[in-house]
Amino acid sequence: MDYGRLVTAMVTPFTESGELDELGIRRIVNHLLETGTTAIVAAGTTGESPTLTHSEKLRLFQLTVEAVNKRVPVIAGTGSNDTKSAVELSQEAAAVGVDGLLQVSPYYNKPSQEGLYQHFKTVAEAVNLPIMLYNIPGRCGVNIDVDTVLRLAQIPNITSIKEASGNFSYIAELAAKKSDDFLMYSGDDKFTLPIMSLGGYGVVSVAAHVVGQEMTAMIDAFLTGDTAEAAVWNGRLMPMFTTLFKTSNPSPLKAALRMMNVDAGPLRLPLVEAPVEVQNLLKEELERLGKMQLPV
Repeated sequence: MDYGRLVTAMVTPFTESGELDELGIRRIVNHLLETGTTAIVAAGTTGESPTLTHSEKLRLFQLTVEAVNKRVPVIAGTGSNDTKSAVELSQEAAAVGVDGLLQVSPYYNKPSQEGLYQHFKTVAEAVNLPIMLYNIPGRCGVNIDVDTVLRLAQIPNITSIKEASGNFSYIAELAAKKSDDFLMYSGDDKFTLPIMSLGGYGVVSVAAHVVGQEMTAMIDAFLTGDTAEAAVWNGRLMPMFTTLFKTSNPSPLKAALRMMNVDAGPLRLPLVEAPVEVQNLLKEELERLGKMQLPV
């Protein structure tokens, strides 16, 4: 399964009463596909997955599959810190027609490397879909060591990793030791270019909601060998990459989308609206990049 270079971890639109916004999902999907997204992750952290119920996740997967209508792959975030739950949700997601699965490291219970291996192996053996591992020790409290990733990559349907450790020694080692057909994606927009320079394939992006076309231009420039042009794009986009994470994701993103007239609705507690100072920074960046749609 080729997810392309610019995978977007899609925001989950909610109505003002806090329910899934079914029309909003279609609107966000179309916006992403019109601006360069090559695959969509539903129910990732950007999609406020910790606040979605089991049934809401399945409905979100179904609605996303329907809205995408086979234009790009749909990847379902079905990870859990309970292996049995991850297996069940993965099987149910497969039944509604998703194309792949994102499996985050088990969080909070901090398993050993052998525990991580057995967890991911159990999920992989329970489904007939490609799996993208998700290494984000800052949220999960545990790192998937390079040797564990290489061991997992021997399982036929574990095909890629979303790497968000920010540890470039780790990233360089994994890039050097992995096989060419095991793909490494940056899990952090601001590290897309450096990770690709070390052998990464692309990015699982938050910022693509806002600057998808510009990120595509950066990636294309790098792939065609115009590293100077890629670096110019990286520099131009870096303030937006950092502003979108000035407070908990996706609070700034939902504020930015509202300013772009692509409203994704409110956040669910415990997340709250981005502070005024962050919203002001977003306005400045959107104006600088020519993205502002609503009156300031």
